[in-house]
Amino acid sequence: MLAARVELLQQMPIFGAIGAATLEFLLAPAAIVEKAAGDFFFREGDPAQSMYVLETGRVTVSKSWQEHDLLLRRLGQGDCFGEMALLDLFPRSASVRADADCCAIELTPANLYRLFERDAPQFALIQMNIGREISRRLRITDELLFRARMGDLPATPERIGKSTAR
Repeated sequence: MLAARVELLQQMPIFGAIGAATLEFLLAPAAIVEKAAGDFFFREGDPAQSMYVLETGRVTVSKSWQEHDLLLRRLGQGDCFGEMALLDLFPRSASVRADADCCAIELTPANLYRLFERDAPQFALIQMNIGREISRRLRITDELLFRARMGDLPATPERIGKSTAR
């Protein structure tokens, strides 16, 4: 099972160029979290304590607006979410709900600090990769915001229910 998890991580941009031995070390203390369909990994406004790598299942990422949850994106196997928790100390900016039974690897700042103590260059590479992923997402968001300001409005986000934010 460890080999499959290492292979899954190696396919992700956040863990690009990270060696198998380093990933095994990072995964050793990582929790495996299971959520049933309909359960939340976290809700918007919750304290941010970890990121997740989805091994199986599907999730919906949503944001609360005017008492409704609006779809931001849907994620599946091999996708990650919550990575901002590894860089900042702010509460969760969105909610993530399991659409199907899910199994995910949970990585915490403590997991990364443990790696920092062992191999600072590999730690730094993961941090840079997280920064690149967040930057990529920011560029997409900037483009959407610019287009909206220019009158090229994106499609109205899908409402997925009453707000679950706390």
